[in-house]
Amino acid sequence: MAMTAYRGADIFDGKVRRSGHALLVDGESVRDILPQADVPGDARLMDLPGGLLAPGFIDVQVNGGGGVLLNEQPTIAGIRAICEAHARFGSTALMPTVITDRPEITYAAIEAVGAAIAEGVSGCIGIHVEGPFLSRARKGAHDPALIRTLSEEDLERILATTVRPMILTVATESVTPRQISILAANGITVSIGHSDATFEDAKRAFAAGARGVTHLYNAMSQLGHRSPGLVGAALDTPDVWCGVIADGHHVHPAAIGIALRAKRGEGKIMAITDAMPTVGVDASVFELNGRTVRRSQGRLTLDDGTLAGSDLTMIGAVQYLAGTVGVPLEEALRMASSYPAAFLGLEGERGALAPGFRADMVWIDDALNLRGVWIGGRRLPRTG
Repeated sequence: MAMTAYRGADIFDGKVRRSGHALLVDGESVRDILPQADVPGDARLMDLPGGLLAPGFIDVQVNGGGGVLLNEQPTIAGIRAICEAHARFGSTALMPTVITDRPEITYAAIEAVGAAIAEGVSGCIGIHVEGPFLSRARKGAHDPALIRTLSEEDLERILATTVRPMILTVATESVTPRQISILAANGITVSIGHSDATFEDAKRAFAAGARGVTHLYNAMSQLGHRSPGLVGAALDTPDVWCGVIADGHHVHPAAIGIALRAKRGEGKIMAITDAMPTVGVDASVFELNGRTVRRSQGRLTLDDGTLAGSDLTMIGAVQYLAGTVGVPLEEALRMASSYPAAFLGLEGERGALAPGFRADMVWIDDALNLRGVWIGGRRLPRTG
């Protein structure tokens, strides 16, 4: 296959933005970024009328999309539908997420993700298991009847799984520091969420090996001047990653800005969607653990008004961060690509446009509209 040189658009490689350069793609991988005058004569030219080429987005928390909720369809077909729906909005890689449910559903989802990866389902790179080891006090939309503590039997069963990367969201109330250490030692990324943890509880969890916080601000103990809570501990701990749902409903833009300025440790706040089945389809109602969720004016809620995931896409998150929160575009793009890659331990292969990296990329215009998406060097037929 001949190499393809993409030119005409600026190129953001994950670190710097270049004009007057071409992106050279060889098969599924990036070969080089070089001045347009240096493009090899045998390369196939792809001229783009302006805009910006950037690394494809990586979403570490995706409950559903394309009319599919992973909990309801924990199958290869369900995972493929979710990945295809989000790819149209720039997510070239994602972590299908199974929320609190019965054990047979949780492990069916893990098995299905493993099978999807083995089959080469485009975009599926691992699994996020959000619950059931959470706190009822901060349950959010999770079914309290299904929330429980992590037993030794649960621990052994989780350790026996082989899907990696795996994120496991837990509450400090439902796991011990010892269990966190064992999980982390076995390659599982432990994230604290849906927790009423004290500042001290959270710090102990981080010291034990927890590396992340699931949807910062939402469903967790808040930052108080005498009790900093999980929010305070997350912002105060340099090596802890924080996901944030940048949709205008879950977190006030000022709160996102404050977190970005306050976070100790650079590049540790990521964009996530926490998306539900409504992404990419017209349907505005779905079932979650036997309860009805409705979409109205961009919000997804249970009948009691509780937010139940989001209707957000990653391009939507980038647009909100850059346009409403005021994050520089290059940083918003890093929050959607290179930072999630680093959180998952994939920074050597994804999240940047650099020699040897996968040719996963997005093309956006000056108004931040998505114009094109490529996964492994292959352009998707429809985007946006």
